[in-house]
Amino acid sequence: MLKTLSKSIRQYTRQTVITPCIMVVESAMEILIPFVMSLLLRVLQTTQELDSLLLSVGIYGGIMAVMALISMGAGVLGGKLAAEASAGFAANLRQDAYEKIQKYSFSNLDKFSTSSLITRLTTDVTNVQMAYQMMIRMMVRAPIMFVFASVMSFVVNPSIAWLFIASAVVMALVVVFVMSKAIPQFQKMIKKYDKLNSVAQENLTAVRVVKSFVREGYEIEKYKEATGEVYDFSIKAEKWIITLMPTVQTVIYITMFLLFFFGGNMYLSGSLQIPDLTALLTYAMQILSGVMMFSMVLNFMAIAKPSAERIVEVLNEEVDLVNPASPVYEIPNGSITFENVNFAYNAQSEEDVLKGVNLSIRSGETVGVIGGTGSAKTTLVSLIPRLYDVKSGSVKVGGVDVRNYDLTALRDGVAMVLQKNVLFSGSIQENMLWGNEEATMPEIQAACRSAQAEEFIERMPEKYGYDLGQGGVNVSGGQKQRLCIARALLKKPKIIIFDDSTSAVDMRTDALIRAELKSTLPDCTKIIIAQRIASVQDADRILVLDDGEAVGFDTHERLLQTNAIYREVYSSQTQGGEQA
Repeated sequence: MLKTLSKSIRQYTRQTVITPCIMVVESAMEILIPFVMSLLLRVLQTTQELDSLLLSVGIYGGIMAVMALISMGAGVLGGKLAAEASAGFAANLRQDAYEKIQKYSFSNLDKFSTSSLITRLTTDVTNVQMAYQMMIRMMVRAPIMFVFASVMSFVVNPSIAWLFIASAVVMALVVVFVMSKAIPQFQKMIKKYDKLNSVAQENLTAVRVVKSFVREGYEIEKYKEATGEVYDFSIKAEKWIITLMPTVQTVIYITMFLLFFFGGNMYLSGSLQIPDLTALLTYAMQILSGVMMFSMVLNFMAIAKPSAERIVEVLNEEVDLVNPASPVYEIPNGSITFENVNFAYNAQSEEDVLKGVNLSIRSGETVGVIGGTGSAKTTLVSLIPRLYDVKSGSVKVGGVDVRNYDLTALRDGVAMVLQKNVLFSGSIQENMLWGNEEATMPEIQAACRSAQAEEFIERMPEKYGYDLGQGGVNVSGGQKQRLCIARALLKKPKIIIFDDSTSAVDMRTDALIRAELKSTLPDCTKIIIAQRIASVQDADRILVLDDGEAVGFDTHERLLQTNAIYREVYSSQTQGGEQA
């Protein structure tokens, strides 16, 4: 885990290395100041002459002042460098995790919920950042304070020094016990953040549906329940953590009492001097403070450990769709071949989603796809740009197995207009550039004209500069579909796939779009998934899917004669008036 996380330090290695070194300087100064003070007190006790006394005070006072300034400077510089290192480390970690997620295939993404990934990129990284900052500052400072203060206390008086060591051991045992109880609660709390983010994300994404069904009260209660679960586990963890400080302080007070008790007796017996007692008092505080600082580091580490494990899961997830050793970068044509294709989303699944599919689609051909809900229409076309890999068999584009293509080249050559249309925040023009970053305004206008979008764009206040809002909330469903079609046309692909992407437009507009596709992309292979037979009956051929099997692949007229499923769907739609 540490090896994986350490890769994100990169350009902040210098700050990470220098910070502990500076903490050594700060700790050394803090440890030496009491020793110099005890020397000064000894001089004050033994010197009788005023001039010598003033000179000693000046020398020792000056030394302590310089040490104090060095300690303060080191503390400020160490804090600054630690903040830079931790913030930079967190920024790199977020970027590394985000870049890794962008490489995930659909099957990789299926292993993590969206809310969980958001939590890992935000809350979890913040927890690790705080722990990292504490570690590079206190993980060095605390042991140094403890070790060297202990050494100095043994130098001053070994008998009293053993008292400090015993107190430190008691404090350490308390810290270990408390952490063993708190860490499991923190682990559960972090997982509850996933549910909290899931509820918030779902509500905000579907806020229009929530309001249309007047379900605000239900959603508020659901969110309240999620926050309550986070609160409960947080309280259970904090109940243990809050016992730490009072317990440690109690140990410190008892240690101070014993120090004054035994030290006072030793002073009365003449075996301990006031300067030594003063130094021992300071060293006692430093030894116990070292243990307290270390307990604080452990506290942050306890919170960060489950977060770090979750981030490492994202970073170490093995991407199952990668480029071959010698990829093909050019797609010769838009022909598509399915050879005995079987597919399942879960490799361990007993039943396949696609079963023995064999198809041969010619380049430039228009193919319709019809089938009931759950017949695997979307799954079938998702194999063409290799969003998933087949379980067995092969899918070929341009006569080449899709597994032999460079992924970027393949997906640039295959445009998909998805069933769920997605637009991004920004203007219409900015969204169109997703299809082709180099597209000129005339090319954008031509694509929108072909997608029957130009008409409503020209009525917009700022035309192509009109802000669509988050997710395209400022346009209707039909307008959103047409913009997504225009965006896909700008790719000038070898294959274009429409996954029920004209369901929100009227039949006249649907017909106009299909006519434009024939004239503007004559050599492009077009696959149209539709619920309405009217949307595909003019296709060169129509594929009929039933429960993941290809049960028909022919023209509209022949399927009416030979395929019972197609004939039944056609009859139900025409009798229902959809063909009127």
